[in-house]
Amino acid sequence: MRMEKQFVVARPRDEAAAAAQQDETLVHLFPDTSTEIVESSGSRRTTRSHYRALGREGVATFHFTFAEDGNIGFEKVCDGNVWRKLEGSVRFEPSSKGTRVRIEMEGRTKTLVPEFTIKGPMQDQLAQMAKALKRRIESASG
Repeated sequence: MRMEKQFVVARPRDEAAAAAQQDETLVHLFPDTSTEIVESSGSRRTTRSHYRALGREGVATFHFTFAEDGNIGFEKVCDGNVWRKLEGSVRFEPSSKGTRVRIEMEGRTKTLVPEFTIKGPMQDQLAQMAKALKRRIESASG
């Protein structure tokens, strides 16, 4: 399953990328969760989010890697019941109106989890992530 969401911010590319890489941005990417940075080493940050979904509590761990060009790669630690693999990127492209931010995710569910059952919730989560990221980029001082 592959998903993408994009938006434009009225900020130069370098400023948008720098705002996205702030620790404060990472802990606010997933609304309705309690997220913390649990490891920070060089160009990599690991976050842990505590969430509640479908009446159950869970923990999601993500590794974010910051490239020299400002783009960000991420991957979920797939230790639960749904995902076999989930990874993605946040890319920043110059636009006539500022910077186009493109979030892409690609994943494979575990054998007994049909992709159509998770696609809707994942599209909702991607939209929330994009909204939170846009808000942080637009409000960050630059």
